Amino acid sequence: MFLLTVDSSKASQSSENSQLGVAGHAVDGKRDASFQRGSCTHTEEESDPWWRVDLENEYTITAVMVTNRDEHENMLDGAEIWIGNSIETNNIKNRCAVISHIPKGRTIYLYCSPAKGRYVTVLLRGSKKILSLCEVEVFSYRERPLPNVALQGEATQSSTLRGAAASKAIDGRRNSYYSDWFCSHTAEGETDPWWRLDLRQTFVIVSIKVTNRGDCCAERLDGAEIRVGNSLQNNGYDNPRCATISHIRAGKTSTYQCDGGSMEGRFVNVVIPGKSKTLTLCEVEVYTVPAGKSLPSCL
Repeated sequence: MFLLTVDSSKASQSSENSQLGVAGHAVDGKRDASFQRGSCTHTEEESDPWWRVDLENEYTITAVMVTNRDEHENMLDGAEIWIGNSIETNNIKNRCAVISHIPKGRTIYLYCSPAKGRYVTVLLRGSKKILSLCEVEVFSYRERPLPNVALQGEATQSSTLRGAAASKAIDGRRNSYYSDWFCSHTAEGETDPWWRLDLRQTFVIVSIKVTNRGDCCAERLDGAEIRVGNSLQNNGYDNPRCATISHIRAGKTSTYQCDGGSMEGRFVNVVIPGKSKTLTLCEVEVYTVPAGKSLPSCL
């Protein structure tokens, strides 16, 4: 996937509140969330305000990142993102995503079921609405995928059974046979066993992939929680929850998106709450984009 370079002159919007809020500010390559510094768009208060960028060619869009203002954070709630070759927004097949909420000053990563289009439109339906965007980043297919930064991390766990070290879960192999020493394994029958990955720096976590054990006991992972954050308090268990693993079939890999693909953190924890639990992981992959700065031209 790669970030499309967009000409700011190709952005437009339904109205402009002032020169501080021109449409091109949402594609200036900066995630500065301050409207007062001239880094965000701003429409008048109106019915169904919209913002649009012309990519000039048709692309297969896979994701859109949106940065919200550092104030009035609820204004974007319910905004719709549309992809297509027409400026019309009445064909539901072209809708990429709906923004439920973005905390103030934060960036959220929104997956699109790959959609082809020349135009990316953000539409906020309703009367007496104001649309303000601080950055819109559009991603398209490329041969190189997002990086799995788990491979450069350091893993630890609450205990280790024989030679099944925490690092076995980040060795780059999805071999699911613990009996062949490809998986991590805590001591059996622990209370709240955990596994933790230190990414060495903070990233925006787009997705996490977990491979379950294939030779035995797939149900042991049921109910495990994935947590992401920057704190080591309570062994990282106090960090926000990315997902709960309901079930992964034996030997299979499941993908989890954290908060729509925008949760930031340095530490990734997997913990199974409860007594007499055993935690086995055959692979944990963490796919990210850089946190707190503009993205490079390709990922």
